[in-house]
Amino acid sequence: MMAGERIPKEQLYLSFTRHNPAVITSGPGGLNGSIKGVGFVPKEEYAQEFLELFMEHINKGQCQSYAREGLALLYRLIYSEEARERLDFNRLGSLELACKHTWTNILAEPKATLLFYEPPSTSYEVRCRVEIHREGVYHALVNAMHDAYHGPEPSCWSERPVYIFIIEEIYDNSVTPQGFGRKIYP
Repeated sequence: MMAGERIPKEQLYLSFTRHNPAVITSGPGGLNGSIKGVGFVPKEEYAQEFLELFMEHINKGQCQSYAREGLALLYRLIYSEEARERLDFNRLGSLELACKHTWTNILAEPKATLLFYEPPSTSYEVRCRVEIHREGVYHALVNAMHDAYHGPEPSCWSERPVYIFIIEEIYDNSVTPQGFGRKIYP
């Protein structure tokens, strides 16, 4: 996709399921499932450097090539093969844009299950404890990662808390002989 080749729209739509799990929580907000965008974050020692690179892009402001340049930056820093050694594969970041049921539940009980599903049969259950960041480098970084593609809105960041999901267990729930709830991590 980054090289400009066409991807069948069905494949493109299915690939979004890797970024958008159902975040399952329970607590005062009730049993809840909410679709949220998530992504890996850099290891702590690289977080400030990544933030500076994203801010350089954001500070250029909205223009015709903004989303394409933001996608290229995300690819280079997060999704490329070269980025792997700088990422923390035990942590996923996400923004809280609604501050409703998920927010209420995580404030009371900082744990969640991320349910990834890719039709027709691939499914993973990722059990996590959750940190809430309302300031600091991860708060700014996850907001910047979002805005690098979706448009620069730093003025909204104070209203957008960040979840860092720390992976504790992973289950393969796929409809395969290796799946059906088999624990694969740790």
